[in-house]
Amino acid sequence: MPNMPSVSFEFFPPRTEEGDIKLNKTIKILSEFNPEFFSVTFGAGGSTKAKTLETVLSIKSSNNNGVPHLSCISASKEEIRTLLNEYKTHDIKHLVALRGDNPSGAISHGDFKYANELISFIREETGEYFYIDAGAYPEYHPEADSATDDFNNFKRKIEAGANSAITQFFFNVDAYFRFIEECQKKSISVPIVPGIMPIYNIKQLSRFSSNCGAEIPRWLRLKLESYGDDIVSLRAFGVDVISELCETLIQYGVPSIHFYTLNESGIITKIINNIKS
Repeated sequence: MPNMPSVSFEFFPPRTEEGDIKLNKTIKILSEFNPEFFSVTFGAGGSTKAKTLETVLSIKSSNNNGVPHLSCISASKEEIRTLLNEYKTHDIKHLVALRGDNPSGAISHGDFKYANELISFIREETGEYFYIDAGAYPEYHPEADSATDDFNNFKRKIEAGANSAITQFFFNVDAYFRFIEECQKKSISVPIVPGIMPIYNIKQLSRFSSNCGAEIPRWLRLKLESYGDDIVSLRAFGVDVISELCETLIQYGVPSIHFYTLNESGIITKIINNIKS
């Protein structure tokens, strides 16, 4: 098998002191894998932006690379400009720039409607100061009018100045390969890092999948449902499934692998140890 690629991990900002303690332990454990970075989500409508920065600074203080997500839904240009300046003050040079989810009851998009507009604004304000990751959807964004429109939306993010992209999670590896092939046909050559979601339980996974448009293949859904309340066996099976998915991606030669951790380390540690062995 080819060499193990680099890895990165995504966290969400903890809301409690207990959550802070748990995340610090997770960071310490996952640091052993020498990740490229730990990214931190932003929350619907920027609802956790202060906590996002606090978490990123905590990561930086542990001698790791902390990368804030920046979403633009419901945000004004002035709010984004202020955040960019704040990130520069803290010597943060890497962002994950996303449109973001609409907070419930949101009426206004703010000054930005799409992620490419946010990326363009970052470049206008800061030039090449920031390395920018965009989002990608191998199985198409659930709000896209068509596959063609969705791909064109992705292309606009790259043309706006994104340096690379991280995909939404997927279980159908062919969707990722076809997406890469489409990029190559359209002369898009930036790194496109596969996003990987460990399997914790079927209800949670189904909710995530319906929200983001990631398909759970029928065979996988039925197998997970067959475990019922046997979470231990379900997770052991999930580790095998995700390890095999990662091994296939590594054989293909992916530039890196990005794990959606849900602030947990145990299952991801097992997966990485599987694919390193």
